[in-house]
Amino acid sequence: MSDILIIAYPWVKALHVMAVLSWMAGLFYLPRLFVYHAERATRGDQLDETLQVMEHKLLRFIMNPAMVVAWVCGLIMVFTPGIVGWDWVWPWTKGAAVLAMTWFHHWAAKERKVFAKGTASKTGRQYRMMNELPTLFMVVIVLSVIVKF
Repeated sequence: MSDILIIAYPWVKALHVMAVLSWMAGLFYLPRLFVYHAERATRGDQLDETLQVMEHKLLRFIMNPAMVVAWVCGLIMVFTPGIVGWDWVWPWTKGAAVLAMTWFHHWAAKERKVFAKGTASKTGRQYRMMNELPTLFMVVIVLSVIVKF
């Protein structure tokens, strides 16, 4: 089994990078849609309906599949012999940031449902502030993997 993982590693890594790029694009864009939704839309108007469709499709057809593929490929790489040393710090910092990013994904999914119900109470400013979290997680992940601190 380990031979298969080693042979597949470059392909799994490439797929992982593509999935992470797609996931991150969604994590950056969905809260931005929430800003517009909170600041410019009124419950039931055309903009509200348009934003709800955009938010739903972004989450369901791009972000959710990308997150699953990123997680699956990431776990495959973790179990590939010689890739991760658990006595190093970087796998733990990356893992913590990935868990935090996954929490953010689920928070955004919950917020989308709040907009769909018409019970959103956060301001555009609050969504702008939340929109900074994926960038923070990305910085920790990239520095962990590249610099291996």
